[in-house]
Amino acid sequence: MAAEPLETTEDAVLGGRLRLRQPKRGHRVGHDAILLAAAAGARPGEQAVDLGAGVGAAGLALAARVPGLKVALVEIDPGLCGLAADNIRLNRMDERVRAVLGDAENMDALAAASLAAGSADRVLMNPPFHSVKQQQASPDPRRRLAHIGEPGLLPRWIATAASLLKPQGVLTLIWRADGLAEVRSALAEAFGGIAVLPVLPRDGAPAIRVLVRAVKAGQAGETIYPALVLNDAEGKPTVAAEAVLRHAETLSIAEA
Repeated sequence: MAAEPLETTEDAVLGGRLRLRQPKRGHRVGHDAILLAAAAGARPGEQAVDLGAGVGAAGLALAARVPGLKVALVEIDPGLCGLAADNIRLNRMDERVRAVLGDAENMDALAAASLAAGSADRVLMNPPFHSVKQQQASPDPRRRLAHIGEPGLLPRWIATAASLLKPQGVLTLIWRADGLAEVRSALAEAFGGIAVLPVLPRDGAPAIRVLVRAVKAGQAGETIYPALVLNDAEGKPTVAAEAVLRHAETLSIAEA
């Protein structure tokens, strides 16, 4: 039986620089994808891979900021992958961005889609980072897939990133702030040169996210960048947050 067509909306992000078709219900594009793109440095002519791309928000936001960058949007859900392909065309990026239906944990399948080991300069990812112990699973299957990760998912995705990247290639990811130790542990085998940027909902509050950049076979050591504060005391977006979320500026952690 054919899958039921997705009911979608078309929304502007990055202050109208990018338009995205996305499901009307379930997981919707939020700040995380745009922050991830802003944390990922890249150069024209490089190859980037967005693992677990959903409708393509992070990868397309990065491509919009870096002319000439080639991006592969890898998504396991056929409906969302179809929307990612639509969004590539909607934003006229057909010549350098493509959607790939595939599992972020299956290197054989990725290689069959011309994403061979050692072929990428950059990998970015926003993996499902809640467990069923931390958050009740949504009845919506797409929202559940986007939010709830199986045990050991992060190390498996990072292993895929290590396989895809060239030596000295760069991985950028976003994760729960209270799971930073888990990220460090998963990166330890294949990555160094780790940099961390905390994201705070407001000044003085605990961080809710961490943006992490790491270099394949990079040197040991870690740099902590000044936090990004999303909202001021009145609940309005800070100037720094607006610069990233609306005006497509990069974050300090991004290094081309």
